Amino acid sequence: MSDSGHRPVMLEAVLAALTPRDGGIYIDGTFGGGGYSRAILDAADCRVYGIDRDEDACARGRELAKSYSGRLTVLQGRFGDMDRLTAAEGVHEVDGVALDLGVSSFQLDQPERGFSFSKDGPLDMRMGGDGPSAADIVNGESEQSLADIIFTYGEERRSRRIARAIIEARAEQAISRTGQLAGVVRGCFPPARGQNQIDPATRTFQALRIYINDELGELSRGLEAAETVLGNGGKLAIVSFHSLEDRIVKNFLRDRAGDLPGVSRHAPPQDAKHRVPTFEQTNRRPLKPDARETSRNPRARSARLRSAVRTDAPAWTGGDGVAA
Repeated sequence: MSDSGHRPVMLEAVLAALTPRDGGIYIDGTFGGGGYSRAILDAADCRVYGIDRDEDACARGRELAKSYSGRLTVLQGRFGDMDRLTAAEGVHEVDGVALDLGVSSFQLDQPERGFSFSKDGPLDMRMGGDGPSAADIVNGESEQSLADIIFTYGEERRSRRIARAIIEARAEQAISRTGQLAGVVRGCFPPARGQNQIDPATRTFQALRIYINDELGELSRGLEAAETVLGNGGKLAIVSFHSLEDRIVKNFLRDRAGDLPGVSRHAPPQDAKHRVPTFEQTNRRPLKPDARETSRNPRARSARLRSAVRTDAPAWTGGDGVAA
């Protein structure tokens, strides 16, 4: 645990996938509270580049770096730009990349960031502080646009009803607080039965957060950047928390490993444009946290870990990656 309240998810499994070694160079693409970075640095005499778009996370990282004598460098930016960010530091090839796609515990636990409805706060949700806020979207988008966002990114079946309720509520008063929005969304559901039900506002808040921060686009860019910067034998470990993210990771690794549906990976290329696999999957099915971890950290319940090892083939991104 890197700080009070912050628990890195599936830490042991991520370390097992990365197998940090002395002299290695690693990227913690979602620095957050620094849990993965600290564990990697403690596991081997290596270097870590931590990346985060959140200035608060970078400030914590700079303090943590003082304990590691130059072995930790924190870079403010998006992990989708990891290859360019590290190249600016003179690093063009690394031995491992870790990505934790969940919202940082620090962000969730700060009401002023507007990520959570557990405590009332301004409706913000911006990870980097730039661009439109959740309040801008909720109060400015059309009913159809809101319904599409909530359905696409939250997989919420009541998206149209929720969008209509938002339009009606904002006609009376602008929706500027997390508590306001959560109340509007809850009003679209029947009364909860039982204590362990997921809050009805969860999917709508997830959808807005993903949309505002372009999280799915950032993930796709991050996977391609990792493919570019990982050296032969480099390890990739990705922890996702919902089906939209996991599907993108699954499909990327399947394609890059040559595991195409109905095609034997051992079959000879059909033509000169056959792409050479750039990854070998470590596990075909995602790993899940054990009962001990989920009981200790409920936020880990939906976590899924996928990992892979980089081959010596040229990256499909920025190169043709075709067989000779």
